[in-house]
Amino acid sequence: MREYLLTLCITAAVTYLLTGPVRKFAIVAGAMPEIRARDVHREPTPRLGGIAMFFGLCAGLLVADHLTNLSEVFEKSNEPRALLSGAALIWLIGVLDDKFEIDALIKLGGQMIAAGVMVVQGLTILWIPLPGVGTVALTQWQGTLLTVALVVITINAVNFVDGLDGLAAGMVCIAAAAFFMYAYRIWYSYGIEAAAPASLFAAILMGMCLGFLPHNMHPARIFMGDSGSMLIGLVLAAGAISVTGQVDPDLMNLFTGSERNAVHQMVPVYIPLVMPLTIIAIPAADLILAIVRRTWRGQSPFAADRGHLHHRLLEIGHSHSRAVLIMYFFSALIAFGALGYSVNAASMWIVLGVVALSAIGLVLLLLPRFTPRAPRWAERFVPPRYRRRRRTAAGVVAQEAATGAPAADEDAEERVPVAAGVSGVNGATAVGSRSRTR
Repeated sequence: MREYLLTLCITAAVTYLLTGPVRKFAIVAGAMPEIRARDVHREPTPRLGGIAMFFGLCAGLLVADHLTNLSEVFEKSNEPRALLSGAALIWLIGVLDDKFEIDALIKLGGQMIAAGVMVVQGLTILWIPLPGVGTVALTQWQGTLLTVALVVITINAVNFVDGLDGLAAGMVCIAAAAFFMYAYRIWYSYGIEAAAPASLFAAILMGMCLGFLPHNMHPARIFMGDSGSMLIGLVLAAGAISVTGQVDPDLMNLFTGSERNAVHQMVPVYIPLVMPLTIIAIPAADLILAIVRRTWRGQSPFAADRGHLHHRLLEIGHSHSRAVLIMYFFSALIAFGALGYSVNAASMWIVLGVVALSAIGLVLLLLPRFTPRAPRWAERFVPPRYRRRRRTAAGVVAQEAATGAPAADEDAEERVPVAAGVSGVNGATAVGSRSRTR
């Protein structure tokens, strides 16, 4: 565990330290596109944050290669080299897109080629456990097609959700944390060395996201761009493919009896790995809804719009920060709920806990722009945003003279949801003292 933690910290430190110089380079290189109709930020902001994240990935792999225990991963498996090859290719495509806005079909082709490069070097799905059937061995073509499909879907799911400051990096970091706990449990508790690469990939991915988040939180100073979103999507998919297609369920020997019964009982354990989109269910749902919405309108599935989930949260009245936190909450609920269910599928407390937290999340979702007000006696102990506004008599008279109507009490004023992009909304769409919003 200490070596994984060291690798995570080195990756985060390199990513964090390089993001500042990369921001200056992006400004000089002109990687600051004009504000588009679907954008939430109001000023041109440099992209190319994926450059720092890629070098963080390289640093993490380099450090792990020189550690005593983790070096065995590079000696016994070719998966880290396969990941680096695919990541370099997808990162290069993302950098070109951040600077020159390449066509969506070209990016899709590049994603498939990057997935194919990893397959050629051994990072592929060899078998999958199915309920009531057992371990199903895949042919070379079946494994290749399934691997490429999972990589492309995961990359685009993460890319689609990258629409608010800190959203994509935070959600992927949450997914990577849950994924690391599961993969590390398989490697450490059951002694299955084939799960070690997936644990390493998840630790490095957490470091990449944690190192970039301080620069990307609202108000963001730099965006990761496609060079970053496609990169972290590929790393997340690579970890899921590694542990799903390389770890034989029979090696765990959790259950006695026939192979079919064993795999049938182990389905709750392998659901998050066979279908990694259950870990990033929010981006996956956003991807599916976007494709349906655009094709229904007769548009290309790759045509950009303002109908994503985070846009809808802003439209119903949530601030930028609150919309991001809500997305974090539901991502953590799904990821760690699946993790808990995989550890003990027979416990009803896990199901009840997920249901209770879902109800809390629903309440938060239906209370847009709710700001609690502290009582008068406690105002000195809370931040100004939670204090009641006091208005002097002179201010009230001036407002009544200007408007010709009595001044309304601000505390009793009804808060009407304002569409995203309209001035006056707190957070991302506010035109206030914050000069950089997204």
